[in-house]
Amino acid sequence: MKTLRILFIFILTQSAIAQTTTVKNQFKKLYKNSNNYQIYKVVKKNAFLSLQKNILDSIKTIKKDANLKQLKINEQQKSITSLQTRIDTLNSELSVSIEKEDAFSFIGIPLNKGTYNTILWSIIGILLLGLAFFIYRFNNSNSVTKETKDLLADVELDFEQYKRNSIDKEQKLRRQLQDEVNKQRGVN
Repeated sequence: MKTLRILFIFILTQSAIAQTTTVKNQFKKLYKNSNNYQIYKVVKKNAFLSLQKNILDSIKTIKKDANLKQLKINEQQKSITSLQTRIDTLNSELSVSIEKEDAFSFIGIPLNKGTYNTILWSIIGILLLGLAFFIYRFNNSNSVTKETKDLLADVELDFEQYKRNSIDKEQKLRRQLQDEVNKQRGVN
């Protein structure tokens, strides 16, 4: 932007310097060709009108050139403004895209990747701790159940042994009773 203005000023100055040099030369030529009258210089009307016409043409040319260059500067300024707007739009779209890439929705909640990873690994850790707790409880209960089954088996064996012993005792007592009854019957 600044370089365009500097370039414009340089070109305008160069063409103005070229025009000024031409006009200076014309003034020198007019002064040289003019006649002297006492302390005055007398200029021919035709030469003066020719110089005036040349100066006005030079001014018109400079103005026209300046207007064309100003139009070009305005055009380039509009182009720069539209390009800057486009750059800003693209930058904002890029920011939104990067933000969308780094974040996503989890259970309807927008999260960035770091938070999501933290939540996910926390849930996995809690589940693993729960699993370890239940495995411990299962093993503990399983060992208690095995001990209880072993004790029950021992008690059942003892009970079976007791039953046999009781049956044997009962049979012995019945035999003895029968023997006594038979003795009593035989005696009477």
